[in-house]
Amino acid sequence: MEIVVNGDPRGVAPGSTVASLLRELSLPATRVAVERNREIVRKSEYDAVALSTGDRIEIVTFVGGG
Repeated sequence: MEIVVNGDPRGVAPGSTVASLLRELSLPATRVAVERNREIVRKSEYDAVALSTGDRIEIVTFVGGG
């Protein structure tokens, strides 16, 4: 199925979740913020939030520095 991740179309397997998408992208769940269709997804819900065709996902990575 097709979703949009940070403005780019991407195919994911049916039944994918936010957590599985992050694993596929090699992004640590502890260092990102995720928005699905303009709503923030809580980290505690990453495993439970299923992705659907047409979802728009925005992922922001936290970067440390000074």
